[in-house]
Amino acid sequence: MFTTRPEILGTFGVVASTHWLASATGMAILEKGGNAFDAGVATGFALQVVEPHLNGPGGEVPILLYDRKVGAMEVICGQGVSPAAATMDYYRSLGFDLVPGTGLLAATVPGAFDAWMLMLRDHGTMTLEEVLTPAIAMAENGYPVVPNITKTVDTVRELFATEWTTSAALYLKDGKAPQPGSIFRNVKMAEMYKRVLAEAKAAGGDRVKQIEAARATWYKGFVAEAIEKFCASTAAIDDSGRRNKGILTAEDMASWQANKEKPTTIDYGRYTVGVIPPWSQGPVLAQQLALLKGYDLDKTDPTGPDFLHLFIETMKLAMADREAFYADSAQVEVPMEALLSEPYNAERRKLIGDTASKEPLPGSVPGLTRWMDTEAHKRLGRAPEYAKFSIGEPTVRRDGNTAGDTCHFDIIDRWGNMVSATPSGGWLQSSPTIPELGFCLTNRMQMFWLNEQSAAALAPKRRPRTTLTANMALRDGEPYMAFGTPGGDQQPQWSALLFLHHAHHGMNLQESIDCPALHVDHLVNSFWPRAAKWNHVQVEGRIPAATVEELRRRGHEVTVGGDWSEGRLTAAAQTDGLVKAAANPRGMQGYAVGR
Repeated sequence: MFTTRPEILGTFGVVASTHWLASATGMAILEKGGNAFDAGVATGFALQVVEPHLNGPGGEVPILLYDRKVGAMEVICGQGVSPAAATMDYYRSLGFDLVPGTGLLAATVPGAFDAWMLMLRDHGTMTLEEVLTPAIAMAENGYPVVPNITKTVDTVRELFATEWTTSAALYLKDGKAPQPGSIFRNVKMAEMYKRVLAEAKAAGGDRVKQIEAARATWYKGFVAEAIEKFCASTAAIDDSGRRNKGILTAEDMASWQANKEKPTTIDYGRYTVGVIPPWSQGPVLAQQLALLKGYDLDKTDPTGPDFLHLFIETMKLAMADREAFYADSAQVEVPMEALLSEPYNAERRKLIGDTASKEPLPGSVPGLTRWMDTEAHKRLGRAPEYAKFSIGEPTVRRDGNTAGDTCHFDIIDRWGNMVSATPSGGWLQSSPTIPELGFCLTNRMQMFWLNEQSAAALAPKRRPRTTLTANMALRDGEPYMAFGTPGGDQQPQWSALLFLHHAHHGMNLQESIDCPALHVDHLVNSFWPRAAKWNHVQVEGRIPAATVEELRRRGHEVTVGGDWSEGRLTAAAQTDGLVKAAANPRGMQGYAVGR
């Protein structure tokens, strides 16, 4: 089968990410003797610099890893919590019925830095200086601008020029966005990281002591102080069209740390698939696989109507359960065992017929009553009214519509260690730039509901139910594959397509990524204004016309998009002494490297 690029094969190590500079950074660390975890930290910091429209130091990251020394999959939660002052009453008092998608009131504690430090400390081998230096160099000396940075800044140029002037100072020169191919520098970000590194080195001691010193500098030192000062003194316009100050404090920063958890897993044939727990939407993939256990997919056509109809209908059911049940599992009971059980899924399969389901259908778990917004479709017209400020998602278009996106990477080293991570949040259009730090805060709190009946209701010091996830698979009990994608609500959807094409349709990693794809909009969007398009599916133009016609005959509302418009997947795998990797050609940024 023709592929847009080769599936990378080697024996030493592979890195696949959503930007070639980040992939090269990770590979350079492997070449210097670092392991997958060292390379992952360096790749994560590099992405903060070269994809500022998709993530930043003020954001978050879920990490799924397999350390050969541990012998099991582990999750590092880099999703920060809401501020102590974040109550529903407070947001309602400001006139909000939804948490805003932009501005300072949407900010959780920035979780990415501590997550990287925890992985580096416990699983890495290199010093903080070794893994941070490449990102500092790119921020200080400059890097070539990709077209989507220009498009994003152009979209919010008026907002920056008239309201978020600290962002204008960084991203607008003579009123213009950085141009594609030009060299862009973020000197303040470089200075911030150089100061973090200098204070860590001044603490003395071994690599572990310096990593701990860096964590303290970030969460209890000058970074936390600058964040509190900016939030308290800056009234930033947000989705409401009003100016509001932030409520994130240095105490909020100091009282939070990244932590380790077990992944949510499901056995599926010869595979054990691991995903991020239900403080993310990761278990959507696991729930879909639980439903698909009841079907024989090996002989299905990956672009035919039978396979795609089944994919769409099982995704609808899993997404409905996401809305009804997923939440911060440290504070809220999430019945994951029941949702993945065979009796539950046997009942859910009965809802799948020959025609499209038109309404959201969350399941029922004894003893639990959970609210789902079934009226979300009524907010479809709300975004254009606030188009000037409607930039809650990381990818924005001039028509006011959004298309979720962020960053992702997968790494396997010569020892067989694996990392899958999805850095996100703190993208340049989420909130104003904090001038002395060179970055802005995340807007992840928009994924809370201002409704006490919701599992994902806003509460102080709670994790929002994030879209971010990462995926891993064991095969015959052995660590096999790391994979994932950016894409907001599409992340588990595109990841599931890759896995199913690989597991059932005999495709290699690159074939699985290149295969014509789709996404389902029959869900409550995780981003402001939290709208839904019940029964809507968008497919790539390469899906056969006969398939589109048959899906429509079965009752699906289908929109045909561009030929290469769905997904930014990357993947890495290992077997029989080989390491493999692949990356998405869509968007012309992702790259896999290895040897």
